[in-house]
Amino acid sequence: MELARAIGEKIDRPVVIENIPFVGLIPALQSGRIDMVISSMTDTEERRKSITFSDPYLTVGLALLVNKQSGLVGLEELDQAGRTLVVRQGTTGEVWARSTLKQAKILAVERESSAVMEVVQGNADAFVYDQMSVWENARRHPDSTVAVLSPVREERWAIGLKKGNDELVVQVNNALRELKAEGFFNQLGKKFLSRQKADFEAQGVPFVF
Repeated sequence: MELARAIGEKIDRPVVIENIPFVGLIPALQSGRIDMVISSMTDTEERRKSITFSDPYLTVGLALLVNKQSGLVGLEELDQAGRTLVVRQGTTGEVWARSTLKQAKILAVERESSAVMEVVQGNADAFVYDQMSVWENARRHPDSTVAVLSPVREERWAIGLKKGNDELVVQVNNALRELKAEGFFNQLGKKFLSRQKADFEAQGVPFVF
């Protein structure tokens, strides 16, 4: 939300934050209900068929939220008969799982919170999602889960925009370049993500900024 507001200031436009289910974000852009998506959205070729993306503003990986009793330490132990991976519908985690896993069962749910509870309750061995969310959910459920932060795939987050809105794309990209030059993202990291950065370093995983 701070990034959205900072961009709004740069391009001199008011910012209204709307909370929309993830699967509804692209349709909301296409219909003109919203102008931008800033919601952990990965820039993919498939999504580029429907919407336009800004320049990337963050590099992140897909990681695993693992049930402590599962014995999993990484991907090799996951893709086996009898294992279950939960994914969030419409995410790149689901796309990755369906194209990569050959033996493990894939359980798709709509909400992040539902996926997390499947792992917490032991119904799934792991949940594949972005590193930052995996870290946060492991912190919320330390007795039953652990974050395996080493990425199974690296991705880039970007701002989603409606196709044909070229003027806004240029404005947003200019704003992102200015914010990076001003150290905005480093400031965000220090403000919100200092603990995450330390835990990433402890696992020998490069931090997202």
